[in-house]
Amino acid sequence: MLTTEIAEMIVKETSARLNRNVNIMSSKGIIIASCDSSRLYHIHEGALEVLRSEQPFTVPLDHDGKWRGAQPGINLPIVFDQQIVGVIGITGNPKEIEDVAGLVKMTTELMVKQSYMASQTEWQQRTKDMIIEDLLSEQPSIEHVLRRLGLLKIELPPTLQTLVIELDEGQSLSRSVLIQQLEKAAGSNHCLAGFVHTKRLCMAFSYQKEDEGKKKREAVLQLLKFHHFKFRIACSTPFSTLELFHQSYEDCILALEIGDPQEEVLLFAKLEAQALIHQLNPVAADRLSRRVLLNSVLSLTGTLQCFLDHHLNLQQTADSLHIHRNTLIYRLNKIKEETGYDPRKFKDAFALQMALWILEKN
Repeated sequence: MLTTEIAEMIVKETSARLNRNVNIMSSKGIIIASCDSSRLYHIHEGALEVLRSEQPFTVPLDHDGKWRGAQPGINLPIVFDQQIVGVIGITGNPKEIEDVAGLVKMTTELMVKQSYMASQTEWQQRTKDMIIEDLLSEQPSIEHVLRRLGLLKIELPPTLQTLVIELDEGQSLSRSVLIQQLEKAAGSNHCLAGFVHTKRLCMAFSYQKEDEGKKKREAVLQLLKFHHFKFRIACSTPFSTLELFHQSYEDCILALEIGDPQEEVLLFAKLEAQALIHQLNPVAADRLSRRVLLNSVLSLTGTLQCFLDHHLNLQQTADSLHIHRNTLIYRLNKIKEETGYDPRKFKDAFALQMALWILEKN
């Protein structure tokens, strides 16, 4: 609990403020940190007395060597979680330092607690990172994953959803603090988060009802906006088992690749049809695109995509392109004549959209 590294940090911080020699002794009364390096690893009789009595102990100015390894001063127990984990000794005239002794003890115990909490947080995040790494492997060990989740007291029952968040560099919030806040927003005991790339964070959370899932996604979104992050989020479709985590992650990555770069939130469910293009045989897909989109209509692909984006609405498309309605009709007729597909008919429009997606992919 009270390591040499922590003890050295405490000595450095407290001695600089008190302008006095400070010693830290282990739970066995051995000096493990001191301003005076010659005293290191010696038995401190004053510390042994503190450990025996569980009370502060003062070494008087005139002890004449009675307390081996000790100099005049005050020695106090360092208590953590209701146990004495060490002793801190302040060298000097006991009457001169008794007023600050209690404050030093309190500060020391706080530093020990903070160090412990930091080490626990670091261990927990390493465990989470291992879980995510395992789940993203080709053959994840679900048994190991569940065991580690149990250690962290995290439950991920159905239904599950994965979010992949891409962040710009140069954000002021530390990674660990960001992860903690995101997990809190999505329900810490039902959420798993970690960085998988310098600018890419992956998190998965569970929920029982769709409304609950929407609230968690919204909470994550609001948190990122509150800290003024520049980000894009991809949301997977819901899934029921951890074996599907890898696929949900891949779906999110694909959504980030093919989705509108100006949109902050990308739902894979809305991009799923377009995503199928990336799973087609490349040769067959290219053949379809070349057959449908002849060279004679390539100059009209912008008009065509705008028409499709506006759900085949003539007036909205014309307004968006800042052209006359008749000009738009002329262009659509031109596409029909050249390709044999009428953009105003649903089935033909879908085929044209597929061809456009393939063209964009290439």
